[in-house]
Amino acid sequence: MILYSGIDADRRQVQTIALPKNRRDPLHREWTKPSYNPVVLLPADVSADNFRDPTTLTTTAWLGRDGLWRFAISAVASGVGTTLVFHSADFLRWERNAAPLHASRDAVMAECPDLFPVAARGAEGLDTSARGPGVRHVLKVSMPDTLLDYYTVGRYDDEADTFTPDEDVARGRGGDYRSWRRIDHGHLYASKTFFDARKNRRVLWAWVNESDSEADDVARGWSGLQSFPRALWLDPAGRQLVQWPVEEIETLRRGRAALLGAEVESGGLREIGGIASSQADVDVVFEIPSLERAEGLDGNRLLDADALCAEKGASVRGGVGPLGLLVMASGDDLREHTAVFFRVFRLLHGEHTVLMCTDLTRSSTKAGVYRPTHGGFVNVDIEKDKSISLRTLIDHSIIESFGGGGRTCMTARVYPEHAATGSSHLYVFNNGSDAVKVPRLEAWELATASVNVVPEEEEDGLAASSNMCTSSAYY
Repeated sequence: MILYSGIDADRRQVQTIALPKNRRDPLHREWTKPSYNPVVLLPADVSADNFRDPTTLTTTAWLGRDGLWRFAISAVASGVGTTLVFHSADFLRWERNAAPLHASRDAVMAECPDLFPVAARGAEGLDTSARGPGVRHVLKVSMPDTLLDYYTVGRYDDEADTFTPDEDVARGRGGDYRSWRRIDHGHLYASKTFFDARKNRRVLWAWVNESDSEADDVARGWSGLQSFPRALWLDPAGRQLVQWPVEEIETLRRGRAALLGAEVESGGLREIGGIASSQADVDVVFEIPSLERAEGLDGNRLLDADALCAEKGASVRGGVGPLGLLVMASGDDLREHTAVFFRVFRLLHGEHTVLMCTDLTRSSTKAGVYRPTHGGFVNVDIEKDKSISLRTLIDHSIIESFGGGGRTCMTARVYPEHAATGSSHLYVFNNGSDAVKVPRLEAWELATASVNVVPEEEEDGLAASSNMCTSSAYY
């Protein structure tokens, strides 16, 4: 069943359902809309154009201990940005919970809410209805004023159907969603998760919209795309999510280029050849021999990583960093390239912090393209580890990067003009004061995925295939 937002004859947002026409079709290619829609009308205290995005697809409703199904939905109720909860025994007749799941007077309207459980320890995902000892919950919202996704870890009270964030900055109903952690520090929005019972993991999908012109959308014939799917879990400290590309992406790897035990001098640039890098998977570890030259940083600068990355771009020489990758590069002239990199700073009391950036200022020479600089700090102990990892997935116009094993994620949209007429190049670079070591760099071409392909053999109406692109179609 799909529960989705619609608009009635009076232009009010309401909630409606659709049912699969043929339940034995593993791809669910045809759907029907029953005549008794809508199943949830606009509440009296909710504004007509702010009642949308229910959490419920078949895998994101949850079952309470009372045997009733629940879903969460974004709304503006009595002028307050609110996440409401509705419950039902049959998915047809729904009642609103007396208390909101969460409310924020500082953020009028959120979108695309998602409430899901995570294990307090370990990387395995949990069924959406999981509760009890060892279970924490994550509440995630999308903010239309910033086009960013925010989340916090907290406690879901399954009797009162309310959620309380752990962190002080988000406590209480007055907490601003925009003070929460970011799902992604780049160009990613409207994420949703589901529980994959086959592999015991929680998987996140998201929307990556365009940042060139509407005329370009029309010329292409499409607009917006879906991110790579990510598995996610709670970090050992219990404060943030870790995200990592699902393992099936590795089955698309073709060809391999490697750089092992290398050293990149100050101001150095080394090309990674031998693969077509416009559709690639790059995994690299940088070893930092010394932190002595790390630049000092005022603690107030930690509040705006985007601005810090814009000021300290890839071409701005530093102490420890900038060091990282140049991807979707036009060649030796580097007239077009996107930089994904790290820079280490020393704070007032002597501790160090790692800044991760994606610099799009030279990603395209095309006019009218939005070319921002994305930034975020990576929660790693650089003093202890003396190294940091970066995995970057490249698919022509989309670049998704995972720093520190997935503790900080960053998505970018790029529109290099050279890609239409020539090949793209991949480089590792270091613009810091000292040489850095690259104990391991591996890069693979990625084959094109086969999407919605019906396998030749089917069993009980389900595709007998473990391939990501066929199995994901019927999660």
